[in-house]
Amino acid sequence: MESLAKNWWMVVVRGVLALIFGLLCFSRPWAGLAALVTFFGLYAIFDGFFALISAVRAATGQRPWVALVLEGITGLVIGVIALVSPGSAAVAMLVLVSAWAIITGAMELSAAVRLRQEIEGEWLLGLAGVLSVLLGVLMLAWPRAGMLGLVYLLGAYALAFGATLITLGIKLRRLMPAAAT
Repeated sequence: MESLAKNWWMVVVRGVLALIFGLLCFSRPWAGLAALVTFFGLYAIFDGFFALISAVRAATGQRPWVALVLEGITGLVIGVIALVSPGSAAVAMLVLVSAWAIITGAMELSAAVRLRQEIEGEWLLGLAGVLSVLLGVLMLAWPRAGMLGLVYLLGAYALAFGATLITLGIKLRRLMPAAAT
């Protein structure tokens, strides 16, 4: 608590940056889209990396691993493409996100079918797979609406998140003298 109270200003700065990003998404959605491309690229790389780690662990445990390798490689490749060429990736991001969602969803459905005899609740993984595939198909069906919808949704989240962090930072500042004692 003391460390958080002493660094209250960092919480406020994060909140202000989130507000700026949220306003950017609403006032200049295409600039928000460029930022979204970068964030997506980083996310897909990390997701792919962790899928590959899961594949190695599955292989050493004599469990199926091929689907995880395919999912991991897909995430890495798509993430790198988004980061290396952000200008063209902004235009192609819809296809990248859709392909990633469809492939990941198909792999999740495949895993749910295999897990069916081993655990209860595998239907949740199957549902996640169906939702991923559905997202990919819908975004391909309505590309402009899909991309702008993502930017506006992210902008609304950033505004709410920023306001929350600023409020928290101000409350932490008030706690600072109490935390020092």
